[in-house]
Amino acid sequence: MTDEQLAGSLSRALARPVRAMSRMLSPAMPATTTAVQQDTASSIVDCALYVDGVRQPGDWHYAEALTAARKHRHAFVWVGLKEPGGREMAAIAETFQLHELAVEDAVNSSQRPKVERYSDMTFMTMRTARYVEHDELTESSEVVETGDVLMFIGEHFIITVRHGDACRLTPVRTDLERRREVLARGPWAVAYAVADTVVDVMVEVVAAIEEDVAIIEDQVFSPAKRNKAKGKGTDRIQRVYQLKRELMEFKRAVLPLQRPLAGLVSGQLADVPEEIRRYFRDVNDHLVRTVEQVLYLDDVINSVLQARLAQVSVDQNNDMRKIAAWAGIAAVWTSVAGVYGMNFDFMPETKWVFGYPGVMTLMVVASALLYRAFRRSGWL
Repeated sequence: MTDEQLAGSLSRALARPVRAMSRMLSPAMPATTTAVQQDTASSIVDCALYVDGVRQPGDWHYAEALTAARKHRHAFVWVGLKEPGGREMAAIAETFQLHELAVEDAVNSSQRPKVERYSDMTFMTMRTARYVEHDELTESSEVVETGDVLMFIGEHFIITVRHGDACRLTPVRTDLERRREVLARGPWAVAYAVADTVVDVMVEVVAAIEEDVAIIEDQVFSPAKRNKAKGKGTDRIQRVYQLKRELMEFKRAVLPLQRPLAGLVSGQLADVPEEIRRYFRDVNDHLVRTVEQVLYLDDVINSVLQARLAQVSVDQNNDMRKIAAWAGIAAVWTSVAGVYGMNFDFMPETKWVFGYPGVMTLMVVASALLYRAFRRSGWL
């Protein structure tokens, strides 16, 4: 047998077990394919290429869009992400050359507002907030819903990462695409628009919370409503405390944002173009007013809480005085009955026909006098 014939017979002999193994493994392939498809579900909400403020037509992959943007001086890519996974974020980071520490923060939510500089890229995080509508404030009402917005800002790109639904960015993109003169100023114009939307929503939230505080104040200090809610003191305190806790959550989103925005306005934290700083200055003014309102509402709720606790204490003291007054009236009957219950032979009026009516009259008159005295003193 020649070498070629020997090789042919060996290949045919090996082909049979290979085909058999393929048939055995083929049923498991669809499940594997499905798992891969589920694992690679994209978190990209939108990806667009902008040249001179005009969105370029077509569906762009972020790598192709970045390559095209680098060929034009006034072009950039805007990639919008919603709660990305680690694998997809790593691929995007490799394409845009993002720093690993910033990428780690982008995957994890609940970041403190900050602005960090990494070589030629700026990383900015903000807490977002949204007011949750409710018919009546209860001890378990959710008043404020919070989330995160993070931005990677480079020369030819901006990547926005959103966690939660407290502040949606699709309306921001739609509005900016109509304002081409602003969008033409590059990625920092997008960063301004996102920050402006986040702060504007905060302004709406603090206005709505102010109405809740006014309702709580009315319930606590209005005599008619306070009497109507009498006996529910603990429930009222829990409502005030719940509003206080929701305000504190909102406060953690608003107050730490002051320093990053002030740094962007002054140009100390990032190289923001001068014309964009004017826009950030307006955003910072809105934030300052919001912070002042938050601090004011915090003081008001503290005062309301202390006033409500004082009212509960006063109500308890009034109840104790009423109990003590009725106990004093009952003591007259108890003392007289105790004296005559000793069963001595020689006691006043024990042999008198009108002794029993006389003692009863004495106790009723004494009780009436005590009742009148307690009513005059405010104990009853």
